[in-house]
Amino acid sequence: MFLYRTLIALIRPPYRPYLYLQQLLQIGVNSTLVIALIGLFTGAVLAVQGEYTLSKFGATAYTGPAVALSLIRELGPVLTALMVIGRAGSAVTAELGIMRITEQIDALRSMAVDPIKYLMAPRLAAGLIAMPLLCGMFNVVGIFGGYLVGVGLLGLSPGTFMSQIMSATGVVDVWSGFIKALVFGLIFGWVSCYKGYTCGFGAQGVNKATTQSVVTASVAVLIVDYFLTSVLTRVFME
Repeated sequence: MFLYRTLIALIRPPYRPYLYLQQLLQIGVNSTLVIALIGLFTGAVLAVQGEYTLSKFGATAYTGPAVALSLIRELGPVLTALMVIGRAGSAVTAELGIMRITEQIDALRSMAVDPIKYLMAPRLAAGLIAMPLLCGMFNVVGIFGGYLVGVGLLGLSPGTFMSQIMSATGVVDVWSGFIKALVFGLIFGWVSCYKGYTCGFGAQGVNKATTQSVVTASVAVLIVDYFLTSVLTRVFME
């Protein structure tokens, strides 16, 4: 019911664009540095492990596709979601929880301002918009990190590395990753806002809500990822 009310609030006037831009700044823009850093070293690790594993089969030329497909289809969306949940999801829950225990949400309602429309909808929309964009940046930076390590340190051919990526990666792979990121953005906004909105009173209530938000959203991402992978693989293969 909470998710339904929030989705309805997204399309119902009045619209307050500055609230959405403010949440995009806090959730999306402020997460770019940590996402880029994690993406760079994730791609580097994948290149090292991929080259080591594929060298046993004489297939080091496929290190590039191994890095790219691993990032685009799986690690990009999942790691982006987990990092955003840990950085921004906890902050959203704590902020809303403090507003709950200090009765600011009740004050909004007393002034005829719908707290779902004013507080929850912008955060949910920001998660839906920011997560796919951050996932795309994670993939690009990760492939760049894999290229630096594979070509610069492991001595792979730069032409082979990039050409194999372009030939092995298709639009279907990109769409699969972005669909996952969109769903994970929904989970992020849904769980973070709900836990903050239903927060118990006192510092202990905020602490409990924040912990539950991060754990619940992270576990939900991993569980949903399995089912999405199964469904999307079957749909796109057919």
